[in-house]
Amino acid sequence: MSSLLDRLKAGIAKTRAGLVETLEDTFKGRKEIDSDLLDELEYALITADVGVRTVTEILEDVRQRADRKLLGDASEIKQLIRQHLVSVLEATERPIVRPAAPPRVVLVVGVNGAGKTTTIGKLTARLRSEGQSVLLCAADTFRAAAIEQLEVWGQRNDVEVIRQQQGSDPSAVVFDALQAAKARGVDVVIVDTAGRLHTKENLMAELEKMRRTTQRVIPDAPHEVLLVMDGTTGQNGLEQARKFTESTGVTGIVLTKLDGTAKGGVVVAIARELNLPIRYIGVGEQIDDLLPFEAEKFVASLFD
Repeated sequence: MSSLLDRLKAGIAKTRAGLVETLEDTFKGRKEIDSDLLDELEYALITADVGVRTVTEILEDVRQRADRKLLGDASEIKQLIRQHLVSVLEATERPIVRPAAPPRVVLVVGVNGAGKTTTIGKLTARLRSEGQSVLLCAADTFRAAAIEQLEVWGQRNDVEVIRQQQGSDPSAVVFDALQAAKARGVDVVIVDTAGRLHTKENLMAELEKMRRTTQRVIPDAPHEVLLVMDGTTGQNGLEQARKFTESTGVTGIVLTKLDGTAKGGVVVAIARELNLPIRYIGVGEQIDDLLPFEAEKFVASLFD
């Protein structure tokens, strides 16, 4: 079994190649910190989608330290960038809520195509490997295919899926699932919701109704609302994410398909702009390619 760091490195190889190799080229053979170097540094960070706010802060920090003769040479800048990225990511971290009694209720939201149902399947596998019992709730009743896809993942993971007919009230399915989970002493209920485009106000209202339903059955639920975002769309997904955050009280982000992009720096931009923790990142097609996110390890896998 390869270590988490090895798998992270493999998963974000494209970003690593883009960002770190550009930085290496920028610093190669240069001792002096001048405006040309800073321009190239800015380009490398912006291209990796780290985000304008973070890039501006890093450049300002470099300038100030250079002016005060606190940087020996250009190579020290890499360490500075690394520390800054870790501190931005750690600033958004929050502990996972553990209810006093099971079940823990996890609502999974996001637009179609972000990899929501696949993420649920992989998360179920991860929780099962940790010895937790899981119940899946097929509350995406708008598409028959979504219910079928969730059932496939249920079979793969050997867990039960609570479902109703296509077109039935999603909140009714949630109610059934939570009652079943309480009766059976299940540890975690994961709720799949319809992949709403953020412009569909009535669908956002539906999500809010599902939230209220969970609270009727389990007053402090949902304990986690995970927003699944496609890492390859970069910061284009931010506006969408804000809408979800307003409607559903998102508590954490899952970034999928990071193995397919050179813009993995978007992890930093998204955590920062939404002020939310990144809970998991998807780095491949396999069932165990959903990795728990740790700021220090993520940045280390970029730079080491």
